[in-house]
Amino acid sequence: MRFVSGFFRFWYDFVVGDDWRIAAGVVAVLGLGAVLVATNALDDTLLVLLVGAALVGVVVASVVAGGVAAARAARSDAPN
Repeated sequence: MRFVSGFFRFWYDFVVGDDWRIAAGVVAVLGLGAVLVATNALDDTLLVLLVGAALVGVVVASVVAGGVAAARAARSDAPN
């Protein structure tokens, strides 16, 4: 049973890692991309570009949000 528990713990840590918001955003973008592929709504080239740009956008938004949170924390810790 420890093997199964360790296996799932490894995959959770590998996929989610430090920021669950990035993992959730990637799952949402890939899910939407899968729906668009299944419905044949867009040209394949356009779909690849949109999904790639959305994935980059998720990561950039998470990094910016983390930077803003760190800056706020640093300001609140600064002596008056």
